[in-house]
Amino acid sequence: MRINKYLSAQGICSRREADRLLTEGKILVDGVVATMGQQVDSSNVIVVDGNTVNNGTVEDILIAFNKPVGIVCTTTDKQGKNNIVDYIGFDKRIYPMGRLDKESDGLILLTNNGEIMDNVLRSVNGHEKEYIVTVDKKIDNSFVKAMKKGVYLTELDRTTKPCKVYKEASNTFRIILTQGLNRQIRRMCEELGYRVEKLTRIRIMNITLGDLKVGEYRIVDGEEKRKLYEQAGKNQRTC
Repeated sequence: MRINKYLSAQGICSRREADRLLTEGKILVDGVVATMGQQVDSSNVIVVDGNTVNNGTVEDILIAFNKPVGIVCTTTDKQGKNNIVDYIGFDKRIYPMGRLDKESDGLILLTNNGEIMDNVLRSVNGHEKEYIVTVDKKIDNSFVKAMKKGVYLTELDRTTKPCKVYKEASNTFRIILTQGLNRQIRRMCEELGYRVEKLTRIRIMNITLGDLKVGEYRIVDGEEKRKLYEQAGKNQRTC
């Protein structure tokens, strides 16, 4: 099996993350720096960024976390206490599924299942993410219509996909996206002359934030987990 797929199946990281680590020379196979596309199996001793991979059965973990403002969605320790993984302090190795920018709060999923992470992150699959957004002034029908249609983002030189937008209050709206461009909602609002004051993600696919308090997490399991895996097109691993 190709090494990036193998590490993903073992719950070490996503294929994309494995490719990055391979490029940086941070993966060893039997004591030798691994190469892109290298074939491996359970007989190999694999070390990822200084940690030896356990080739046994891996417990499949999925966590829903209500990220506070100021926490960075990264697995490195370069951000100090702002690192989402260190903040949660879970006793097993997990990774965030995608990003939620530092100034935003709300729902983010974390897992040790690299394959499901890859599938959920592929925007081509059209997976919905829902947000509540407050801006600095009153919104009108023209704003809602423009957001729904898609907004040309000057910095990224591309137009966003059509999406669902609902006015919730004078300066608050709910938006459902099926893509995840960098700081997409903030950029969309800026192009239309608005500044985001608060942005909270409340849903990823079928997983909702619910009454989960800021800074707390819960284990996702049972039917809720099964449905997410089904929508992502993958079966969950045997625990």
